[in-house]
Amino acid sequence: MDRSVLTALLYQLADDELVIGHRDSEWLGLAPHLEEDIAFGSIAQDEVGHATLFYRLLEELGEGTADDLAFLRPAAARRNAVLLERPNGAGTYLQEPQFDWGYTIARRLAYDVFDDARLAALTQSSYVPLAQVAAKIRREEKYHLLHHKIWLKRLAGGTTEARTRLEAGIARTWADVGGLFALGDVTPGDLFPASAQELADRWMAHMRSLFEGAGVTWPPGPVSPPPPGLDGRRGEHTPDLEALLETMGEVYRTAPGAAW
Repeated sequence: MDRSVLTALLYQLADDELVIGHRDSEWLGLAPHLEEDIAFGSIAQDEVGHATLFYRLLEELGEGTADDLAFLRPAAARRNAVLLERPNGAGTYLQEPQFDWGYTIARRLAYDVFDDARLAALTQSSYVPLAQVAAKIRREEKYHLLHHKIWLKRLAGGTTEARTRLEAGIARTWADVGGLFALGDVTPGDLFPASAQELADRWMAHMRSLFEGAGVTWPPGPVSPPPPGLDGRRGEHTPDLEALLETMGEVYRTAPGAAW
């Protein structure tokens, strides 16, 4: 077992789930209606729980405590895709939030389809604890994916404004989506039996099918790799991640190691 590849992979998995879970949590009290507020809050909680499972695997490998890994590492040490750290829209949760539901659904769908392909590969990992965690998480993520598929069809078939916002959200998502498939220091092999191209091909086929079913136009041009300086798998991030980490870790930093 190549320990360096395993830890690099686990950091990507954990950081992806924690960051998107935090962005999801920012919709609490702001979602389109009460039922969705509850549903999206539950999805956010699931994602943070999944991140915890991956951080605990890192803890077992001697990388530090799960809570410290989640809350105390600087942005440059994070390995999440840049797409996931982007704000939900203008403003902040506490100051004039003008969040964009169309973008949120486009981003979540893109990530969920990618994550499903990645988890499917991970269930075949030679590192048994990771394969077991991946199988458990994939069963739960199935419902997240179903939820966002329904919203894709709802927005695509809704009002003119709903469809326009969805299409704008897809275009914004496309600018960053290639960063999901960057593998950084992870090399395909027994630990992670899938290449970046294989993940991208599976994602493309699934997404095209969903877009066709919802009557959504496929975005022009290919999915591009992350631009120079914005490869999250290499620790290259936007200032938005710095702000997110500051908010997310504020309470924990007041007494590191405390049991809350």
